[in-house]
Amino acid sequence: MRSNKINYLLVGTFVLAMIAGLIVALSVLTGRTGATDAYHAYYSNVTGVKFGTQVVYEGYPIGQVETVTPEPSKGGMRFRVDFEINEGWKIPKDSKVAIAAPGLLAAVTLSISAGASPDALAPGAEVMAVEGGDLFAVVSGVAEKLGGLSDNSIEPLLASVQRAVNNANKLLDNHGEALAGDLKQMINEASLLVADVSRRIPVVIDNMELIASDVKSFSGELKAAATPENRRLVEETVANLNGATKDARAAMANGDKLMMTLTDMVGKNDGDLRRAIKDARYVVESVARRIDAINENLEGMSRNMLEFSRQIRQSPGLLLNSKPVTDEVQAK
Repeated sequence: MRSNKINYLLVGTFVLAMIAGLIVALSVLTGRTGATDAYHAYYSNVTGVKFGTQVVYEGYPIGQVETVTPEPSKGGMRFRVDFEINEGWKIPKDSKVAIAAPGLLAAVTLSISAGASPDALAPGAEVMAVEGGDLFAVVSGVAEKLGGLSDNSIEPLLASVQRAVNNANKLLDNHGEALAGDLKQMINEASLLVADVSRRIPVVIDNMELIASDVKSFSGELKAAATPENRRLVEETVANLNGATKDARAAMANGDKLMMTLTDMVGKNDGDLRRAIKDARYVVESVARRIDAINENLEGMSRNMLEFSRQIRQSPGLLLNSKPVTDEVQAK
């Protein structure tokens, strides 16, 4: 009898211990392990938020949601979310709490982002809420966009690819042998081209080596020619060229001045020049009008001189024995 009582006591103690352990485990899992401080926040959308939703502070669990209470307002319905956190946990005044999910399949949490204010909110105060996006709505939007992309882009693209494949098959069926022949000919020509290039490559390499050798020789000669004396001569030549350039510029400046002077002189003596040109034109025109008579006189004079010279060569004594010319008009 006494043994049965001891067994009942042990079983009852074990059950009580299990119940206490379960309570402690539930308290640990829910973040409620002792006294708490209450805070609240307002949201227009509380999707996934309910009693027991975990409250984290920079990712560290510190409490849970107690109640979600709808409250009508001027802008529509809003929801007051009351949550409790570990007693004494300091939340800076400029902290913000948002409804967030750490992962795609993770449960929704109230995530408090710590502010920089040195002052902490008093228990019972309102924490600035940040409206969170609806993850499922975002996923649904992305799915709709993917569906639209599939309908508008991928399917037409696949249809185009299918048409291209069909056309290619038809082309191969109708002209496959001709294409194969052309391809074979092209491969043969490519092989010949490759072989020709292969034969030319050694020649090209030899030529490049010769060019490199010539360049090396030229650089050596240039280096040998670049003696201090030659450099001095080159520098003197360059200096002379610079001086010649300066003289040329000065000559061009003097030429400009001369042209300006001539232009000014022509402008000032425009009347005299016009008269001189007019007189010259009159002389030229007079000579032109009498050029035939002048030519006749010159021709007659040349004939007389020729006759005179001929007679002198034949009888040089005519110069000493010549008689004065009688004026035939007076003699009559």
